[in-house]
Amino acid sequence: MDTELTTLISVWERISPFFFYGQEVLSIAKPNNGNQMINDDIKFDKVRLIDADGQMVGVVDLAVAKKAAEDADLDLVCISPNPENPVCKVMDYGKFLFEQGKREKEARKKQKETETKEIGIKLTTDVHDIEVKQKAVIKFLKNGDRVKINIRFRGREMAYQQQGFGVMEKFAEGIEEYGQIDKQPKIEGRNMVMYLVPKKTK
Repeated sequence: MDTELTTLISVWERISPFFFYGQEVLSIAKPNNGNQMINDDIKFDKVRLIDADGQMVGVVDLAVAKKAAEDADLDLVCISPNPENPVCKVMDYGKFLFEQGKREKEARKKQKETETKEIGIKLTTDVHDIEVKQKAVIKFLKNGDRVKINIRFRGREMAYQQQGFGVMEKFAEGIEEYGQIDKQPKIEGRNMVMYLVPKKTK
């Protein structure tokens, strides 16, 4: 059994039948017209069949695979169209599309909810102002947001970049109970930026 197929089966055995068929897998199982290769779209003479319970049946004639899908009142879906070793799965394709749509919607929702906030501080910001901005950052972190800390070097301040790293370090220490550094301070033009994220719970 080749490595690609072994990996495919291994993944299949570990996770849900519907979750497995993500966009990356399905994108390679499409004929030239852009439609998913299912049922009568499948033209291989023989296929390696996975049944509706996720069990590997083995290599069978395409007609046998189609009959297995028909008997189960389900669809035959090509999940790996490699001409030398095509793999097909008996599944409810309509349900798969529904579940996939739900996952994509949740992913978009989560991406929208996780925002990157920005807080600007000065190289010479006094202690009180730093504390005020740390409180603002803590509020963002508690809300699950990522925070970008930015120091803008003005004029001759570019000569004091090392001081900027010290300011960033102390700023991060002040919020370490709630957050952690996601990206270490670095220079971007006349700015020094650092990214903070909510502290991971153990």
